[in-house]
Amino acid sequence: MLDTNTVIAIVVATFILAGFVKGVVGLGLPTVAMALLALAMPPAQAAALLIVPSAVTNLWQFAVGPSGSCVRLLRRLWPMMVVSGATTWLAAGGLLADGPGIAGPALGAALALYAVVGLTEVRLGIPARLEPLLSPIVGATTGLVAGATGILAVPSVPYLQALDLDRDDLVQALGLSFTVCTLALAGGLTQSGVLDGPRAFGSTLALFPALAVMAVGQWLRYRIAARTFRRCFFVALFALGLHLAF
Repeated sequence: MLDTNTVIAIVVATFILAGFVKGVVGLGLPTVAMALLALAMPPAQAAALLIVPSAVTNLWQFAVGPSGSCVRLLRRLWPMMVVSGATTWLAAGGLLADGPGIAGPALGAALALYAVVGLTEVRLGIPARLEPLLSPIVGATTGLVAGATGILAVPSVPYLQALDLDRDDLVQALGLSFTVCTLALAGGLTQSGVLDGPRAFGSTLALFPALAVMAVGQWLRYRIAARTFRRCFFVALFALGLHLAF
């Protein structure tokens, strides 16, 4: 059992690292936070702590972009967003499994899968005629994974990348998807009593180191080899995922 000071140190260090990754590669704050926090606490508590930093950074990512793009993306992606939000809320009970329950291994498996997808750099193409069929399916699957593990990126990230969006639209679409799932996860955890006043306050405090270091990461984004950084990130994520799974 870790003492309070150790847990606080782990939380602060986690959000410093997660904010840096988010700044450099444009995603990964919830993923890194869940991977590291779950080593020190039950997955449900880890998810509760990441709610405010994840919601604020992803909402900002969605809102900042070319004029009119937010409305255009909402019109195109609303079936996926509605289904993923509802499914995340309903599936959030999976995170309540502590100790030898299913949430820890499920989180590890989701992280490892996400890392493999990132390392292979697979880029699929989806015809526009299939979007009405696939968007709700991807939304439901994303919601199930998010609600059960706290990971918001599987399979939403590969799917959105396959829609052939331009760079700005892709960044905004990812921000929209992560925001919807984060808010739905917050609703589910609040309903179950996991996200209470003290944890909401702790999550709010975690926002400040994440934002500060995120700015540093954005500054470095154009000064280092982003592809090399992404590879190191996904290799480390894969190792963490295997550790949690087994």
